[in-house]
Amino acid sequence: MSRAVLRVFRAGPHVTFQDAGRPGMKRFGVTRSGAMDRDAFDAAQAALGVRPGATAIEISLGGLVIDCLEGEVGFALTGGGFRARLAGEMLGDWLVAGLGAGQRLEILPGFWGSWAILALAGEIAVPQWLGSSSTHGPTGLGGGRLLAGQEIVVEEAATMAPRHGPIPRPAGARPRAEMRVVTGPQERFFDAATMGLLTEAPFTLSPAYDRMGVRLDGPPLRPVAALDMPSEPICRGAIQVNGEGVATVLLADHQTTGGYPKIATVIGPDIDRLAQMRARDRLVFRAVSPEEAAAAARTRAATRARWLGALARR
Repeated sequence: MSRAVLRVFRAGPHVTFQDAGRPGMKRFGVTRSGAMDRDAFDAAQAALGVRPGATAIEISLGGLVIDCLEGEVGFALTGGGFRARLAGEMLGDWLVAGLGAGQRLEILPGFWGSWAILALAGEIAVPQWLGSSSTHGPTGLGGGRLLAGQEIVVEEAATMAPRHGPIPRPAGARPRAEMRVVTGPQERFFDAATMGLLTEAPFTLSPAYDRMGVRLDGPPLRPVAALDMPSEPICRGAIQVNGEGVATVLLADHQTTGGYPKIATVIGPDIDRLAQMRARDRLVFRAVSPEEAAAAARTRAATRARWLGALARR
């Protein structure tokens, strides 16, 4: 093991350092953050055989170009259909490879997906905030955004040559149009016709999209009661509706409390798939019961554990 030094040649907006996030901080007004696509984040770590939850780089559609100045280090690319080009050679997506001194690595958006994960085989030296390197998008606190000219130091860098090659994708990695939701908890603000629109009408993701959430274009879901509810805790996946009936799905950097009614919540197994959709993608919601949502989460957790275990043993 050794040290590798990389330099950012170009980084798009919202390219940040992320780890497993900072749980248990919402009571202090601090959301968890962490990767937008948690399956992709964990897959990259498992495929490299490095410490679970270690700091990685999350890449937006703006892409990332980095040069290796010193040493060599293995890397894993997962997430959306982003492609890696190494020293001018196109390698594809979902893979493990190595980056050496004098080489340039380009991560380019492909035909689908909004977020990619680039994990490095070593410990990335980045600032911590409240015990985590995850970057909180609105403030930049944590490891921070990547900027052109910035150097990235990887301690205990390893090449991981035996693991080089493609990474098997999980079933359902590519997002589908249908997302399951549990309605509520504020159905009282909406009449039956509006609740019906939620699951009968198509929506599209608007360009108003970042790590906090994505606004939806579609029929207005106007509340019929005065918005007099007090602020209350919010979770990832909540579909919050403002007074004009515009719905927003809250994502990794969502606020911790809010006073707009939540018409429904996207269930855990689907929310990271929704985060991989792009602006103007079509979306429909299907209501499920809380019991069905819990069963889907248990099934997904078991499937995910088997898949990640297989990646770690490859």
